[in-house]
Amino acid sequence: MSDGSVERAARLPKSRGLKEDAFNLPNILTMFRIVMIPVVMYLLQEGTPVMNYWAGWVYTAATITDALDGYLARKRGLVSVVGKFLDPLADKLLVMATLVLMVGMGRVPAWMVVVILARELSISMLRMIASSEGVVIAAGEGGKAKTALQMVAVLFLMLHHRYPIDFWFAELWVDFNVAGLWLLLLSVFFAITSAGEYVKLFVDAVDAKDRRLTSST
Repeated sequence: MSDGSVERAARLPKSRGLKEDAFNLPNILTMFRIVMIPVVMYLLQEGTPVMNYWAGWVYTAATITDALDGYLARKRGLVSVVGKFLDPLADKLLVMATLVLMVGMGRVPAWMVVVILARELSISMLRMIASSEGVVIAAGEGGKAKTALQMVAVLFLMLHHRYPIDFWFAELWVDFNVAGLWLLLLSVFFAITSAGEYVKLFVDAVDAKDRRLTSST
């Protein structure tokens, strides 16, 4: 092997096995987020202000790992197939599990959760079909807004009770359950509109692919 070939081989990224790929730091943080789901649900189901408070803290810690694992994966070049599967799964499990639990607790209307679940399942299936067609559907602004609103709404719904908040020289009482419901309702709006955007992107991408194939024959 020539010196040039050796130098080029040294520059090639080292291939990683599936096990090594799975247990890198970003994926460990994602797995931690999944492990925290039953902890959040255990604390939340007690329904007391103290337990709601601690459930909110554990939930917040779990959501912080969502931003951290993505940053580390990009920064260290550790983007993996396992991570691409686990990261969105962990997010959806965390939000959906807590929302379903809070329906039973009477904090969230069942219809909102049904709409959110139906939307997530539909878009996941659409992404799978798009992937089989060689089409990648990137998250749009509407989808990102939906996710952010849902995360904050779930935290507010967890806190549930009215809490005093000092504002300048006055003390205001905030009903976190009411605030959470309004945020969740807004997220439902973005969930529906962004779903329409994804469908349009999918149709346009498939049409463009068909045109390319037709023109090349």
